[in-house]
Amino acid sequence: MRASLLIAAFLVLALPAHSFAQSFDLSSIGSTGGDLFSVTVSPDYPLPYGQAVISALPTASNLSSATLRVRVNGTQVYEGNVRPVPITLKGPGVPVEVTVIVLNNGSVYSKSLTLQPEDVSLIAEPIATTPPLYAGKALPPMGGSIRVVAIAAFKDSRGRAIDPSGLSYAWSVDGARLASASGLGKTTIVVATPLQYRERTVSVSVKTADGTLVGGASMSLYAASPKVRIYESDPLLGVRFDRALSGSYAIRGSESTLYAAPFSFPKGTSAPILRWFLNGSPAQTGSLITLRPSGDGEGTASLSLTASASGSEGATSVLSLSFGSKPSTNFFGL
Repeated sequence: MRASLLIAAFLVLALPAHSFAQSFDLSSIGSTGGDLFSVTVSPDYPLPYGQAVISALPTASNLSSATLRVRVNGTQVYEGNVRPVPITLKGPGVPVEVTVIVLNNGSVYSKSLTLQPEDVSLIAEPIATTPPLYAGKALPPMGGSIRVVAIAAFKDSRGRAIDPSGLSYAWSVDGARLASASGLGKTTIVVATPLQYRERTVSVSVKTADGTLVGGASMSLYAASPKVRIYESDPLLGVRFDRALSGSYAIRGSESTLYAAPFSFPKGTSAPILRWFLNGSPAQTGSLITLRPSGDGEGTASLSLTASASGSEGATSVLSLSFGSKPSTNFFGL
């Protein structure tokens, strides 16, 4: 008799539907002997324990023949031609006093500033599907949304922590300020996932009530195609989430139960519809399917699975099945 596969009726379960951290306080910029140059700091919000690049930019004349001196907390760290100078910052909330001096044509010009890095991080939380008890995180869903959370760990110059709920958060998406999502204690924003192959930039500026301490962070978001994975469901161990099935799968016993898990479909709409196909013909709908070989001899079949949800791209997974093979006589069971 020719070997074949039967689909056993089974309970169908429907699945429900770095950033960089930085800040600085720029204060008390003064000059001696006229306003010959301006001072810029890059990046806008330097990292704690990171580097900030100090640049002296001419405002009135050429500085090609001038001499630049940079002092950090009273110690000179650079003297030479006018060029960008990197300096190393300290921990969160620890101020660094920087003095920039330019000697030009016998005159001395100076400006002072204080860099006080603060710690701000952004965390992206895609609002998308994952299987029950799944320990990982979904990818940004196409046609869905992402929750972005700002975590600010501000410290004052004495090392005392500042309550993040008392900080003001100014959010921007793709360079556009979102006034309605900004304000005191507004640490979270929900943004739409960008289109496929596009980028969305989310940034936040955080400051204290008096504006003396400022921090910020930015991150880029990209949409990911949804996925559907097939796992083996063991009668004793449950769904074997430790290994997704791909390529080929051998049915070694009298039956095998497989489980479908959709990943990264948008939440808030209908749950993904899961459809199983055996040799191209519809076999069953739902997250579980049980396959039972019948007849004598060995055989093969093709099993495919599709997941689809309204307003979202679909996902497919395919397995090549084999069944009816004789058990190994190897002493080690190989």
